[in-house]
Amino acid sequence: MNNRILSSEYVYKGRVIRLRVDQVELPDGHRTIREVMEHPGAAVIVPVDGEGTVHLVRQYRDAIGQQLLEVPAGKLDPGEDPADCARRELREELGLTAGKLIRLTAFYSSPGFCDEILHVFLAEELTHGEEDSDHEEFIEPEQRPLDPLPELLQELRDGKSIIGVMLAHRELAGRG
Repeated sequence: MNNRILSSEYVYKGRVIRLRVDQVELPDGHRTIREVMEHPGAAVIVPVDGEGTVHLVRQYRDAIGQQLLEVPAGKLDPGEDPADCARRELREELGLTAGKLIRLTAFYSSPGFCDEILHVFLAEELTHGEEDSDHEEFIEPEQRPLDPLPELLQELRDGKSIIGVMLAHRELAGRG
């Protein structure tokens, strides 16, 4: 039971997102409007070192008007493999290289209005190199112990970080 798209119109095309307004016919024949934000997707990285420390970033988010403590993440370039994006973002945001990158999951951030898919990775066997930061990002690196998990989760406020940290914790705990 799918909706049928009758027409689509782009009302905004930006650097990162596009906003589309669709006229749709519902399964019962009624017509309505759907607003859809198109996003190219992103890679989310949970970098955990050999001591069980998570490497995080603190950055200001204009949409909410405050700084957040987050796991590193970044937008996919056209045609880019999510694992390659994860490696690039880890280097750009924290100057780290992962000897081991494990795909944990992929999920839609908010499928009621947005098609953004987030690919989540656990990064291990970390080595330090030079940061290659984006000139539009002002990031402060921070570190926190992964355990105890509830204490770390109290500091996180965005979904991608909470989901990523919980899945990384489960992955690492399942090995012991």
